[in-house]
Amino acid sequence: MYPNEILIIDGSINNETTDLFQNSNFKNLKYFKVNENQRGLTKQRNFGISKVTENIDVVCFLDDDTVLEPDYFKHLINTFERNEDVIGVGGVAINENRWEQKQKGKTYDKKKYYKLDGYIYPEGLRNRVRNYLGLTSSLPSNCMPDFSHGRTSGYPLTGKIYEVDLLIGMSMSFRKSLFDHIRFSTYFEGYGLYEDADFSIRALNYGKNVIDTKVQLSHFHDAAGRPNMFKYGKMVLRNGWYVWRVKYSNPSFKAKFKWYAIHGVLIIIRFFNVITNNRKAALTDALGRTIGWWSLIFNKPNIK
Repeated sequence: MYPNEILIIDGSINNETTDLFQNSNFKNLKYFKVNENQRGLTKQRNFGISKVTENIDVVCFLDDDTVLEPDYFKHLINTFERNEDVIGVGGVAINENRWEQKQKGKTYDKKKYYKLDGYIYPEGLRNRVRNYLGLTSSLPSNCMPDFSHGRTSGYPLTGKIYEVDLLIGMSMSFRKSLFDHIRFSTYFEGYGLYEDADFSIRALNYGKNVIDTKVQLSHFHDAAGRPNMFKYGKMVLRNGWYVWRVKYSNPSFKAKFKWYAIHGVLIIIRFFNVITNNRKAALTDALGRTIGWWSLIFNKPNIK
């Protein structure tokens, strides 16, 4: 299934993308090169929405570092057509999928493995530590508990559809009617960490979000697209706090304690990574998270 319209919203500072698409023969393609004032993920998403043709029913957002499976749009549209109460659909990055089928007769430590539908997911260090400390969510992946820190394991390739709170920006699609009500928040202008989570949460006011494991692609993440690690670490705390409060405006004391406790654990792990991993990146990330933590005491973000 081929899209009725493809919009390229180019925020790059050179002409390589311009040359590529102006000389291409892709059908139904419209290319836009935005200026500095319109550059940035949130602004470019909203710019693209404003250019969508009237007769379009579903708007799909895809990052520029993804490669789609041939039947991506076929399964995507099928999910929307069969589920009228669904407002948003996300896909699965098959090259990043770490789920494995359970082996018969083998036992799995629940603190080291997460189980779902006959599959197991090997937990990383962060989640193993949280499991031992009792700071793990009981909800499935991409669902936000009242202390915000949910699972990020994704879903096994079962062919099933899973209801979620959060869709991932690399592969998320919404009914066009949704944009008569909401747009991407200007709070996240710039790099915009977690802008996809913020939008997904607000979309829940108009229908369900689901991840369809038949909607598949590969994601070849380019770290060059991120800001420096100090800014990134700071955004993890501040933007994470913002999204948490969009979903839960008045969390309980227990939920607040868990939110800060988990971030404390993650900061300690990042400082520990200075010894074990990329020293400069780990150190600047940890410092950014620490500054972000303290900034929330004196200057919390205003929810828009």
